[in-house]
Amino acid sequence: MAGLLSGFVDRFLHRRSLRRWSVMGEQADDVDLSALRSLRGRARALRRNLDRVIHIADHRLALPVIGSNIIRRPLGTDWAWRPELWKGSLPTPGLASVPGKAQIYEGATIFHDCRRSELTVRQIRNAREADIAPFGFRMDVFRFDGSFLSLVLDLPEEAARGLKQKHVIRMDVIVEMEKPLEIFARLNIKHGPNVEQIVRELPLNEEEVMVEFDLAYSKMNEKRVEKLWVDLIFEGPEMNQIILRDVTFSRRPRAEL
Repeated sequence: MAGLLSGFVDRFLHRRSLRRWSVMGEQADDVDLSALRSLRGRARALRRNLDRVIHIADHRLALPVIGSNIIRRPLGTDWAWRPELWKGSLPTPGLASVPGKAQIYEGATIFHDCRRSELTVRQIRNAREADIAPFGFRMDVFRFDGSFLSLVLDLPEEAARGLKQKHVIRMDVIVEMEKPLEIFARLNIKHGPNVEQIVRELPLNEEEVMVEFDLAYSKMNEKRVEKLWVDLIFEGPEMNQIILRDVTFSRRPRAEL
């Protein structure tokens, strides 16, 4: 009840204020200069606050909505997914001197073998017009004395459910970097005691950065598929800033010939 009353009072006062300023605008040509000078000062003070509200509102409303799950779905897609790292706000947005194994969020883990870590990671808010994902993931790599750096993403149970060799799994990535480097994606499929692996290099020089894993060339046992995960492997990351603006996965049956 108190909320309804507060909302009613706010709307009443807002309409009253609009009418009042409308009347003052109509009378501005006729009031004396002293009153007009005072009116101008009040109007400027009001405009400063209004401009601030409008500026902040325009910025926030232009950002991708937190929790948004808009995903590009190729024809025939039967499953699509965006990891939480790019969809929702993390409790701890960043880490410095990241250890050799660090869980960024459930299902997203950084691995490296540096003796001395000079790696920082941070979740950032996407703000570009082209961005669909609410958040991006930034890695700042300084001195790097290790042999590998990878981001491991665990795919949900739905990715493995009903998985067949006729399926194609696609990964779409939006990535930025300060200087060129190679990024590889390795799909891992655990079936029984075995793990099938398929490796693809991301075509970073192309407008559309995506890779497809055609399971027809795998030796997985369809009846024993347990889980899937993807390793994003960064080759030569030293003195570089890498921003993954978005990462999405989709699955579809291969077209029959």
